[in-house]
Amino acid sequence: MSNILHGQIIGAFGRQYLVRLDDGSEIACLTRGKKSEVACGDVVAIQRTAHASTENGAQGVIERVAPRLSLLHRSDAFREKLIAANVTQIIVVVAAEPSFSDELLARCLVAAFDQKLDVLIVLNKCDLPEAAAPARKRLIPYSNIGYRVLELSAKQDVSALRPYLANHTSVLVGQSGMGKSTLINALLPDAQAATREISAALDSGKHTTTHARLYRIDQTSGLIDCPGVQAFGLHHLSFGGIEQGFVEFAQYLGQCRFHNCRHAHEPGCALRNAVAEGKIDARRLDLFLQIAANKA
Repeated sequence: MSNILHGQIIGAFGRQYLVRLDDGSEIACLTRGKKSEVACGDVVAIQRTAHASTENGAQGVIERVAPRLSLLHRSDAFREKLIAANVTQIIVVVAAEPSFSDELLARCLVAAFDQKLDVLIVLNKCDLPEAAAPARKRLIPYSNIGYRVLELSAKQDVSALRPYLANHTSVLVGQSGMGKSTLINALLPDAQAATREISAALDSGKHTTTHARLYRIDQTSGLIDCPGVQAFGLHHLSFGGIEQGFVEFAQYLGQCRFHNCRHAHEPGCALRNAVAEGKIDARRLDLFLQIAANKA
């Protein structure tokens, strides 16, 4: 059909979306029905509305979502929150100050493993030496098991991060207060202007700081910024899915005395034995038990 257009969602604000079409133009869109199952980064087919503008300035309706390469999302027992689609890398931003949640970090890494995403942990605010030292120490178990950890200060210099963004569509995730906005503005000086443009296109200025948006870095690289998260529910994952997301457990899985071992108090638990031998960090096992017991 001639009125079907194709593009990618670059701004997601509730049921309103900004789509960049294949020709580079942008159009505000809605979904059909009340339930929205599309995310920033989705490749979509839209139908232009008969009139120039409809509800909330929308000029199109999303008809189809193309198959996704990945979908990062969080969930509890009642609902699912889509974060970003078609990303290849998650960048988890933590900070020297205020103190970060290592449980939230662990949950993000489990979600990344489930979607086969590359992972980069950014320790921000390293210009605060007294705070940076303990934060750095808390991240040693992650670098020991193979996660890349990059230290920087977004207020001073973000150039060290740029090589990690090349040829990736990355999603930036972190708690409020970790300095994500400062990082985005340092990487992309035009980001605030882009946000204002999205705000104008969707006529929703008061919402633009609380929802996801995609910035194009170059032809092969993009960055999705999303709201600060204080919780990252994994209700959609099984016990085994969470287990596998703790990557250092891999060589011990299936070696417990009992095939349905929950790694809590059972005798002959291979994971607990590995902790006793110093092969697995004790805090990481504690985090696993917390998350497995309360996936939300």
